[in-house]
Amino acid sequence: MSGHSKWATTKHKKAVIDAKRGKMFAKLIKNVEVAARTGGGDPSGNPTLFDAIQKAKKNSVPNDNIDRAVKRGSGLEAGGADWQTIMYEGYGPSGVAMLIECLTDNRNRAATEVRTALTRNGGSLADAGSVSYMFSRKGVVIVPKADTSEDDVMMAVLDAGAEEVNDLGEAFEVVSEPTDLIPVRTALQDAGIEYESAESSLIPSVNVPLDEEGARKIFKLIDVLEDCDDVQNVYANFDISDDVMAAVDA
Repeated sequence: MSGHSKWATTKHKKAVIDAKRGKMFAKLIKNVEVAARTGGGDPSGNPTLFDAIQKAKKNSVPNDNIDRAVKRGSGLEAGGADWQTIMYEGYGPSGVAMLIECLTDNRNRAATEVRTALTRNGGSLADAGSVSYMFSRKGVVIVPKADTSEDDVMMAVLDAGAEEVNDLGEAFEVVSEPTDLIPVRTALQDAGIEYESAESSLIPSVNVPLDEEGARKIFKLIDVLEDCDDVQNVYANFDISDDVMAAVDA
């Protein structure tokens, strides 16, 4: 997971200045709309919506776009789509197990996009259940380092249900049970510690170590998958050493 988390954190930083910014905005807005539809349009009573809004704001999504998404999701404004969440299971290069989470209003389109992305980049779809058992649902909060130490983070979240704090290089990753995500996020806020994102994630129980070639192939596949309009999240069980990551980034 460390390799995947480090890469995802780096990607996040590049995304705001990259040509995919509009696509990223659309996905964040979709999350806001769905959260409002499933839990109501009041962020104070809907923690999922609160976190979706925070993530959108931290990625510079305009407030007007966020407000309209909340209104569409809560039924106060017309135009909301019938979004469905679908999880596809597959394998990437080097036998990396993958879960591809889609939020779509067209199941056939989503399935075609995912299958095409996998097969054209050294991967394949897998039968339901053949990959998902390797992953566990967890709460994950990403905390930028800035002037914050690992001890600061640990002290803040220890009594809130955090299971571990991982050093990702430029940020800390706080892992908890999904039910403890809100208490952990709240504990950080109470301690005056800024966080970048707080969301439910899927963490693998076993990782596949990759060399530079394998890393480049899996990164390319994930790039292609994330470029699909219906794909919201990609989870994979690869692990990359700091040396290999440095070679890939060079």
